[in-house]
Amino acid sequence: MEPGRANLDVFAETLLELASEDRDVLVVTSDSRGSGKLTQFGEVLPDQIVELGIAEQNVIGISAGLASAGKKVFAASPACFITARSFEQIKNDVAYSDQPVKIIGISAGVSYGALGATHHSVHDFAALRAVHNITIIAPADNFETRETIKAISGATHPVYVRLGKAPIPHVHPEGSSFTIGKAAIIQDGRDVTFIACGETVPVALAAAKLLAGEGTTCRVLSMHTIKPLDEEAVRRAARETRTIITVEEHSVFGGLGEACAAVLMQGSAGLPFKIVGFPDEHMVAGSQKEIFNHYGISATGLAETAHQLLRKGGS
Repeated sequence: MEPGRANLDVFAETLLELASEDRDVLVVTSDSRGSGKLTQFGEVLPDQIVELGIAEQNVIGISAGLASAGKKVFAASPACFITARSFEQIKNDVAYSDQPVKIIGISAGVSYGALGATHHSVHDFAALRAVHNITIIAPADNFETRETIKAISGATHPVYVRLGKAPIPHVHPEGSSFTIGKAAIIQDGRDVTFIACGETVPVALAAAKLLAGEGTTCRVLSMHTIKPLDEEAVRRAARETRTIITVEEHSVFGGLGEACAAVLMQGSAGLPFKIVGFPDEHMVAGSQKEIFNHYGISATGLAETAHQLLRKGGS
């Protein structure tokens, strides 16, 4: 995998390009100009950025008001705060009112690492999946991030995008396509399917490489759109491979894994299945990599999970 930049950097770069060509593109932030990589945006287009301080509910309310006036609004704030403190405003002012606000959850998952549980967003998928009328996207790499921001700029309905701040390797080959709501096959295989999203996709790909050295072939899906889920890609994986492992930077409750499980169980797939994410416990603190390793979100950890499921399913 070739090295890449942080998805947050690509978001800010792409947003600046779009806003430079369209004065209706605005960004509203909560004291997050620096952490959202929006310093250059503010310097180049000071009339198209609104910074409100630490007031996430106001970020969503004002963004909804601007969107109702025809503006193309990106509301950028730390994912842990914008989806928890502002849940009521997202539900009522944005989703219920059908205002096309693009909510950007920055430094999502455990990007803030050692700052601990107060700054982790391991609940956002679960909370927002329960809200009608909002699309949820977690780009895997720079390509998916750029394509996401371009695609949602003119969205006519609410969207939530979660982005991390760590440099992410490129997982898509040249010439790849991107469609919201359609999973991307990063590589194909017949033994194990890893269904991952966001920054866990490169980890799943690394695990697939380890398993390939043992003769186990793996399909790796980037399920960048959590809602609406590409249900057919999940069903196809159940038909064509021997086991499925979901991998997410999120609680095991209410996220990608449970969304896939619902598809599989309602379809009576009957194959070994495992959700890999963060358990229901007081989580450890540390860097993103340390937390991933602790909970088995690593190449070796995922390979061992695959071994266990393949043994359970039989040869």
